Amino acid sequence: MIGDGMALSQVSAHWYWEGPDNIFRQFSSIGFHTSHSSDNLVTDSAAGATAFSCGHKTTNGAIGIYPDEASCGGIVEDLEKAGYATGMVVTCTATHATPASFIAHRELRAFTDEIALDYLQTPFDCLIAGGENNFRGRLDKKDLIDSLIARGYAVKSGSQMKEIPGKGEKPFVIFTDKQEPPTASGGRTYLPGATRLALNFLKKRSEKGFFLMVEGSQIDWAGHANDRNWLRAEMHDFDRTIRAVLEFAATDGETLVIVTGDHECGGLALTKGTGKADFKAEFSTRLHTAAWVPVFAYGPSASMFTGVYDNTTIYSKMREALGR
Repeated sequence: MIGDGMALSQVSAHWYWEGPDNIFRQFSSIGFHTSHSSDNLVTDSAAGATAFSCGHKTTNGAIGIYPDEASCGGIVEDLEKAGYATGMVVTCTATHATPASFIAHRELRAFTDEIALDYLQTPFDCLIAGGENNFRGRLDKKDLIDSLIARGYAVKSGSQMKEIPGKGEKPFVIFTDKQEPPTASGGRTYLPGATRLALNFLKKRSEKGFFLMVEGSQIDWAGHANDRNWLRAEMHDFDRTIRAVLEFAATDGETLVIVTGDHECGGLALTKGTGKADFKAEFSTRLHTAAWVPVFAYGPSASMFTGVYDNTTIYSKMREALGR
């Protein structure tokens, strides 16, 4: 689970906003990762997510490739080949930097039409995301939705998560919006329910196990906008989603849950407010920073994620936890 742009200051603000019932209190295995890219102390989401998906540093803006632009084999590809079920649920477009880094191999994150083509090259079992327009109504006139259907996927549009397309018998894609989904305070409510849907689907999909990446994408956008109310709503939505995952994992007993961010965004500082228990959330930049990022883990092998380590180590720790 990736809170894009979520580091210790965002978690701290949420802790105070949410009060003693905030979800981060439930974790006992906690560590930190350093997030720099191969060419900059301050990473972007493309290089940050590539470190998680491939276990290697790359340049800012690069998607699923090494600095020399050769493709790196990602965890979704590796596990899918090994018979695991795989999926992603995000609150951005499917071609945005974080989900793209788990599925695509491109020189620049801006190549969104090309990234959409990579969804036809890397098999996966479920995807819930915005960005339908990158798959249909394209400049090259290709209808990638028809191509997905031809490959056996059930495809649906809309953010209602009452049932799985294809009655759970096929891999599926749900496009929640033609472009970017709305904000949490602007009517977007699907992330917790969509995550539950994906978990239950993937659990039944393979006897070997599953890998699911869930992103609270717009935490980062709130930081770029220096909008504390937007940030508060996105953190609350991510809290509800983490809660749903931990409930699943507690019942399942076999699922490792990892919650982290890819980098900090906004240079958020918590300064003294007007009262004894009050604080101000103040931003110092509209860009990313190099702050350490917390890692919370629950379930089998959770203790492996304590300490301080590089962001690429999260990939190797996930592989070790899987015994691969």
